[in-house]
Amino acid sequence: MKINFENHGGNIEKEARKLGLSTENIIDASASIVPFKLPQKLNNYLINSIKNGSIRSYPDRSFFEMRNAISKWHNIEPSMILPGNGASELFTWAARDASLNGISSLPSPGFGDYQRALKCWNASYVHNPLPLSWTNNNPQSFPIEPKANVLWITNPHNPTGQLWSRSSIENLLANYKLVICDEAFISLVPGGENQSIIDLTNIYKNLIVIRSLTKFLGIAGLRVGYAVTNSDRLLKWEEIRDPWPINTLAINATKMIMKDSKMHKKRLNKIHRWVEKEGKWLYQSLSGFSTIKPLPSTTNFQLIKSESSILNLLENLKKRGILLRDCRSFINLDENWFRISLLKREQNIQIINTLKDYIN
Repeated sequence: MKINFENHGGNIEKEARKLGLSTENIIDASASIVPFKLPQKLNNYLINSIKNGSIRSYPDRSFFEMRNAISKWHNIEPSMILPGNGASELFTWAARDASLNGISSLPSPGFGDYQRALKCWNASYVHNPLPLSWTNNNPQSFPIEPKANVLWITNPHNPTGQLWSRSSIENLLANYKLVICDEAFISLVPGGENQSIIDLTNIYKNLIVIRSLTKFLGIAGLRVGYAVTNSDRLLKWEEIRDPWPINTLAINATKMIMKDSKMHKKRLNKIHRWVEKEGKWLYQSLSGFSTIKPLPSTTNFQLIKSESSILNLLENLKKRGILLRDCRSFINLDENWFRISLLKREQNIQIINTLKDYIN
């Protein structure tokens, strides 16, 4: 299947041009990014980084301070951490190693960028279906054990929002040559860090964990992520990657948020309160419709199944400046599925009220 990044979500500038609207007049619930501004302290720090001329010089290719800041937050050796240009760049390097280890299993529906990364190396992969119904009990045991050499896991899962238990993932590690675990959304989940397997990279050489700061900080435009795995693997990646994959502003933002534990924890607490409050409200509001069914989620988006095609619905909402996620780009989902990302209450209300104009 061809990967269509137009369906990824977050194409707000393109949609604004098509609709003849300014981006400020669009409600974008298609991309799962927190709706809060940067902490003022961090915002000022980045402004000062520009004023003091820090972007005049090339970025530090060793990421010495950045690695050390991430290291202290996770209590992991700096040599086991490699910052990247968003998680996507790191998926590409993880896919290189996957290609050297045999056939990859992609639990589906799942994030399409893994498939893109594997195609960069002509790697073999298979899609293994996940159950499309589940309870609201969390964490849940990872439900499948595919026959493959490499297993890609997303925790919490995208697009379903299920949080997999740490123990069920650890039980799989001995069964594969390589396990790649994408924890891009785990910091947004209340209690999610309890299910993280980052520390298991100290024990399992066949484990790669990839994180993103895009969702947590709301800085998709800066592109920041990091991989945690054994240092020998990272040295090989560094030998063949671009010389300056991360810009100075992204490096500075990461250093500050990781070093300032008070600001970091305050941000996390704010996000967790929002996910709990708005997630519950959105789920209950969507449950009031007779022809669509929201599925339980632990994170900042909810997957919804309709009794019929939602393509006209999504197009009508788009004309009114509301972008939701068309889920046809996810393997095993069709035109009856869509996803809504949590926003602030005022915007969530507007989405629900507009849906009422077309449903029931």
